[in-house]
Amino acid sequence: MLIRLTVPTRRREALEEITDRVAQAVRSTGVSEGVCFVIVPHTTAGVTLNEAADPAVTADTINHLAEMVPREGFWIHAEGNSDAHVKTSLYGNSVAVAIEASELVLGTWQGIFLSEFDGPRPRTVLVKVIAG
Repeated sequence: MLIRLTVPTRRREALEEITDRVAQAVRSTGVSEGVCFVIVPHTTAGVTLNEAADPAVTADTINHLAEMVPREGFWIHAEGNSDAHVKTSLYGNSVAVAIEASELVLGTWQGIFLSEFDGPRPRTVLVKVIAG
């Protein structure tokens, strides 16, 4: 079963925590052991695992990415979002999380984040749970 979540983003660049929504999707499948794949089918948004306890971590991440890959620069792609494509390539479009006792197996501080680099806009997040 493939579950589609719609996640609205509020800024051009943001890390939106989606851990609870993904966990709820996993529980709805009835799978007690397996793997959860979280996939973002966009070219200017991705997904990552990072610390979810301190919001300074997400702010630091966005700020550092802006230094590494500035919005303004020499870009051949002329739509104004070239930096977003590069940042998405750095982050990636999927993560895999183990499932045990119908729950995501994450570290104490870990959370799942939709990584928005060309918002704000509604984004699709795919959750695929495989038993086993």
